[in-house]
Amino acid sequence: MQRRVIILGATGSIGTQALDIIRANPDKFKVVGLSAGGNNIADLARFALEFEVDTVAIAHGSAAQDFQLAIYAAASKNGFAEGEFEIPRLLVGPEAATLLAGQSADVVLNGISGAVGLGPTVAALNAGTTLALANKESLVIGGKAVTALAKPGQIVPVDSEHSALAQCLLAGKSTEVNKLVLTASGGPFRGYTKSQLEDVTVEQALKHPTWAMGPVVTVNSATMMNKGLEIIEAHLLFDIPMDRIEVVVHPQSVVHSMVEFVDGSTIAQASPPDMHLPIALGLSWPDRIAQSALACDWATSATWTFEPVDEQVFPAVALAKQVGAKGGTAPAVMNGANEVAVAQFLAGALKFSQIVPLVSRVVEMHLAGDFVSDQHLTIEEVTKAAKWAQQSATAQLDK
Repeated sequence: MQRRVIILGATGSIGTQALDIIRANPDKFKVVGLSAGGNNIADLARFALEFEVDTVAIAHGSAAQDFQLAIYAAASKNGFAEGEFEIPRLLVGPEAATLLAGQSADVVLNGISGAVGLGPTVAALNAGTTLALANKESLVIGGKAVTALAKPGQIVPVDSEHSALAQCLLAGKSTEVNKLVLTASGGPFRGYTKSQLEDVTVEQALKHPTWAMGPVVTVNSATMMNKGLEIIEAHLLFDIPMDRIEVVVHPQSVVHSMVEFVDGSTIAQASPPDMHLPIALGLSWPDRIAQSALACDWATSATWTFEPVDEQVFPAVALAKQVGAKGGTAPAVMNGANEVAVAQFLAGALKFSQIVPLVSRVVEMHLAGDFVSDQHLTIEEVTKAAKWAQQSATAQLDK
């Protein structure tokens, strides 16, 4: 039976790779909805036509007319006569993706980048749909307010590390887990000293050694804030205490994460760095799709190395552990401040070495002020905290 799929962030890296999987497996999936911000209307129109999508959601209202023109152009290019194809129903505006995520489907793949993914995550969970989650921010900032909405097994992780953990955890009982070990590539600045990070450029930060990602995620990988967010995500997904989640630097990015069990056994998931595999698992969980990605070539010599994180040079990991242990609105504030800091770095208005200190300063202000604990956490509170963090981070920059 085909699974009906809604893809949020359809023209981004996660979305386009998900469409690769669906294109290769038309017997398994049917795309019923696509969402995009509106910056790549030609691709969105092409995908909507190719997959005969029922509904398209566009965040930028000004792009709606452009989409209609683009889909007519795509249809004409592909030999469709007028009347031979249906224009998808359009949802337009900032809440369009959220409205789409709440519609009837079997799987919603949330591949949106940033905190704006929270609304669609909540909508999919409230609709009872399986949520294939690539938007880690919505889980991190929503925390226990989001996990409280989810039925057992409703959230399926798509991040390569958390997909790996989900696979490894099948090897034993939850009571037998000793620790989770997240692997990190180390980013483009692995081995740098604090002084060497003072003058790194945007161009250098965007040169990730193993993964092709959007600019925000790539910078987060360079500061290792991305790994900090993933620690909190793992804590929330798998209900493992923060002090039993570790990070190890693995520059080859072949071992995606590991689970250590109480008897001393460690189970690792390994595959060449390719997001098609975790995306395919997210869409089809718990079933596997044949030939989703290439396997390791065991006939070729290879060396895998592992080393500890230098938390003095990359303080984002320690900050995230502190924030994750605190819970409540603290992760929403950390993420909100980080989004502002990264945007300012990309714009050339903030040094790379100033990103994490700015985030830490805003977190400290929040913990001393309007912090809300897990006990009183709601979606409204985390949304309010995230907005406060963005305003506060901007105010700190103005100073």
